[in-house]
Amino acid sequence: MPGPMIRPVSTPVISVSVNRVYVYLASMVAATSGLLFGFDIAVINGALLFLRQQFALTELQTEFAASSLLAGCVVGAALGGGWSDRLGRKKVLIFCAALFALSSVGAALPRNLTEFVFARVAGGVAIGMASLLAPLYIAEVAPAHMRGRLVSLNQMAIVTGILLAYVVNWTLSWMGPEAWRWMFAVAAIPSLFFLVALFFVPESPRWLCEKGRDSEAHAVLAKVSGQAQADVELAAIREVIQEESGTLSELLAPGYRRALILAVALAILQQWTGVNTVLFYGSVILKEQVGGHSQSAAIGANVFIGLVNCLSTIVALWLIDKLGRRPLLMFSAGGMVIAHAGLALAFLRTPPNATIVMALMILCTASFAVGLGPGVWVVLSEIFPTRIRGRAMSIATVALWVACVVLTFTYLSIASALGPTGAFLIYGCMCLLTIWVVAKFTPETKGHTLEEIERLWRP
Repeated sequence: MPGPMIRPVSTPVISVSVNRVYVYLASMVAATSGLLFGFDIAVINGALLFLRQQFALTELQTEFAASSLLAGCVVGAALGGGWSDRLGRKKVLIFCAALFALSSVGAALPRNLTEFVFARVAGGVAIGMASLLAPLYIAEVAPAHMRGRLVSLNQMAIVTGILLAYVVNWTLSWMGPEAWRWMFAVAAIPSLFFLVALFFVPESPRWLCEKGRDSEAHAVLAKVSGQAQADVELAAIREVIQEESGTLSELLAPGYRRALILAVALAILQQWTGVNTVLFYGSVILKEQVGGHSQSAAIGANVFIGLVNCLSTIVALWLIDKLGRRPLLMFSAGGMVIAHAGLALAFLRTPPNATIVMALMILCTASFAVGLGPGVWVVLSEIFPTRIRGRAMSIATVALWVACVVLTFTYLSIASALGPTGAFLIYGCMCLLTIWVVAKFTPETKGHTLEEIERLWRP
């Protein structure tokens, strides 16, 4: 059953030559936050083995160490939308960059678990803000026909950061018990680059227009698409802003409420499909639940998973503006159903076959990366009204990070209580639910302007 249909706005479209270099440079700088996001969430995968030894962590403490960053993400996502609507996308991203650098150093220097958790929570605040602002910023700068590809660039940066974390973990794993400190400290280098580069990109033209700074907004739009198309786009943005109340209560009114419910559902399901069991606990699964791997070998195996993650995201970048959001999301969830069902069967054997488990973990990661990974972020960045897009994305992103905390904080406990088989069966059922939600309720937004998409939700 198809989702809601979007009718084009009767706004004239002028044939334009987009300044691709300008658009890509601005998008790549914003997407650097995704690189840091990916590195910070994945570096725990290898570091966790050393942390458990150094601080003699129980399973509960291990879950706490792994999920502390994600708790900070919830706080950051809750604050980021409102801050960005008041201060602008660019200023809040600058704050995130500084916090990324400080938290990276802080996570490398703790003397106990409490100090480590505090530093990771601070890093999580930066990730939570950046995770909603980077795709939001890119969506508001990019032309409609390039938006899916460019917002997916942020996901490409995330998976590149994940791969970089795995490579760094494996490279440093030979340093001994203190290797984990260097694993975290490395992130300070790209953080400083991100901080400097942000001073050379423009503010979001849609945010500038909402604040009455039309001349600045027009200048940015003109650099992207030329003077004539900038006039057309600025007029469309003004029209939409004039029709909006600009209050959060509007989002809860009939019409927009459907967009909010859909966004929250997709955000939660993206996490509960279970890919982060592989991304966060991959080394623990291979060393302790499968067995037969040294610490360095278990960490090294994740490098291959990270490489597949990157390659699959490149495929998503190529397909998302060709096939659309809905087909990729459903195909992605279907592949994950197969992977989780296979893992559930593999863990019925004691010990499970390491090659089969590794192959199914790769299938799970590839399936997620080709659709649900970038696709959900693209949809979240597209479906909300301009003046409240920051707050609305904040709500959806908070839901996403809460779901991520729940998943990460419960995997080892569920696997202990029900066995890995029970855990993966649960995640497989969540993938089936995702297919139904996308098929029944999610509109296809490919090729439509943000203003056209917004009109879909009006009663």
